[in-house]
Amino acid sequence: TGAAPAPSYLVTVQIGRYQLVAVPEHDAGPQTPAGAAPVFLATSPALLDRAQGALGVQTRMMECFSRHYGPYPFDRYTAVVTDDELEIPLEAASLSIFGSNHLDGSWASERLVAHELAHQWFGNALTLRQWRDIWLHEGFACYSEWVWGEESGHASLRTQARRAWRGLFLRPRTVVVADPGPELMFDDRIYKRGALTLYALRCALGTEVFAELIRSWVAEHRHGSVDTALFLAHAERHAREAGHPEGLATEAVSPWLFASELPSFPAVETP
Repeated sequence: TGAAPAPSYLVTVQIGRYQLVAVPEHDAGPQTPAGAAPVFLATSPALLDRAQGALGVQTRMMECFSRHYGPYPFDRYTAVVTDDELEIPLEAASLSIFGSNHLDGSWASERLVAHELAHQWFGNALTLRQWRDIWLHEGFACYSEWVWGEESGHASLRTQARRAWRGLFLRPRTVVVADPGPELMFDDRIYKRGALTLYALRCALGTEVFAELIRSWVAEHRHGSVDTALFLAHAERHAREAGHPEGLATEAVSPWLFASELPSFPAVETP
């Protein structure tokens, strides 16, 4: 992680016959954001070509998230690829671990690559104070999948959000995002409803206000601990400064965070 602090639960040791290679930078021209960091792959020689093909996109993801969230919070980013298959990838401070099965080039795998990179901002640089606030990690990372999906031409952010809402509509309404309890802490509904919480806030405040709100959220709490109350206070402050009525931000997100019933899909985004 270089000189940056790392939460103790996000420290990992990976031991194997890995070859470390740099991923070539993506030439984005004048659109290249400040704060993007170099990306590396650590993989066995046998998987190197597949890893470069499937994970080379991470430099574009790095540029995308740096524009949306601010500078990457560590000195570098490394994707470790194991020879084994893994059920899910996993993030750690300044690196993520993928299984060989995540090199298949599918959108299902690509969205996970984006998800784990986004955790470097949400989870690793901004870390929850209590486990009940896990949506501040997973909801933001899931929302980032949609951000990348739109950036890469896979589908619009709204289309992806609606797809997630439809999936939730068919599932039991038995989870409260802001306090799911230990059994449901990593339930997929926390991920999707957490992401929809952010989308609902974006729709209520407008894309420009929301974008500045998120960038300042990261900048003000970089390498610190956060919780839901702190995020709501932050959202309210930005809403007021943008001229929105008192309480609008809380009103927009409360049904998603504090009730088990699924709210209606958010109205069309405000410009």
